[in-house]
Amino acid sequence: MIRVGVFGARGRMGSILCAAISNEPDMDLVAAVARSSAGQSAPGDVVVADRPEAVVEADTEVAVDFTRPDAVMENVRFCVEHGIHAVVGTTGIGPAELDRIRGWLAEKPEVGVVVAPNFAIGAVVAQRLAEEAARFFPAAEVIELHHDQKVDAPSGTAAATARRMAAARKEAWSGPAGGEAFRGGDVEGVRVHSVRLPGLVAHQEVIFGAQGQTVTIRHDAPDRSCYVPGVLLAIREVRRRPGLTVGLEPLLEL
Repeated sequence: MIRVGVFGARGRMGSILCAAISNEPDMDLVAAVARSSAGQSAPGDVVVADRPEAVVEADTEVAVDFTRPDAVMENVRFCVEHGIHAVVGTTGIGPAELDRIRGWLAEKPEVGVVVAPNFAIGAVVAQRLAEEAARFFPAAEVIELHHDQKVDAPSGTAAATARRMAAARKEAWSGPAGGEAFRGGDVEGVRVHSVRLPGLVAHQEVIFGAQGQTVTIRHDAPDRSCYVPGVLLAIREVRRRPGLTVGLEPLLEL
């Protein structure tokens, strides 16, 4: 049995994951951390704690983090320092943060950390398709749409998609000048537009343009349960992957 702890256990995604983990025959939910919900119950008769030390006290093997951008790095550092493998789905982790994680892992080479900007299998496939298409189309823009409680913009998935597209391009592209305040943000030469509205969950569209044609790649995740299979896969794999693994692609052998 894999002993699993969850940071952000009472959040939208954390609650779903706690229930899913407790139903897996090879996993045991042993710790749940949520700073504002201490004393509440989680599946499997686990009492929610407000201290990260709860994952250590429960002899956790793998900790899952779905918290906030302002809390995730401290949680990852805590896990690495205590020899606990980590699966991280919180957005806001960019290249600088990944380098910090690599530095922590250098002191604990036996620990594995999986950081994925998106755990939905469909989103991973869409990113891969966008990376391939970027080789052939001179121009592209990303539109990401999320619920109005999402605090970061652009989303981690959109930023990662844009960086992969930029790396795959044969040559740089700069869009038309003018109206910069209304043209979204720039991620390595790719325009990214963030929409935040109630009623949305998680959606992303990449539009490619060339002379006389366009191609659109879109992924919709209207239900957060779409992330569960990817997270469970990462929980099972992270113990066999010391060091930092970025994205689900290595786990899916893509």
